[in-house]
Amino acid sequence: MQREKVLSILKQNWAILQQLGVRSLSIFGSIARDEARSDSDVDILVEFEPPITFDRYMDVKLYLEDQLGTRVDLVSRRSLKPQIRDVVEQEAIHVA
Repeated sequence: MQREKVLSILKQNWAILQQLGVRSLSIFGSIARDEARSDSDVDILVEFEPPITFDRYMDVKLYLEDQLGTRVDLVSRRSLKPQIRDVVEQEAIHVA
């Protein structure tokens, strides 16, 4: 999937994502670098409004997979390992 298509879909769905408790959203990884292959997943960095629950996480993940039509790796900033945090934040493209 191409970067511009992913960004467009995420922006079109921003109001619903906010209703699901999303505070901010960025893409990173092969999609952000525009190097994705047909079997690539979409890496999304997310910040939630409190309370952060497993159900909220899964609702957002499944909603995004449905809208994008592909696998989504949904990662919170807090869960990023220190070894990769700088790289992810440098290549991340902020959506909303």
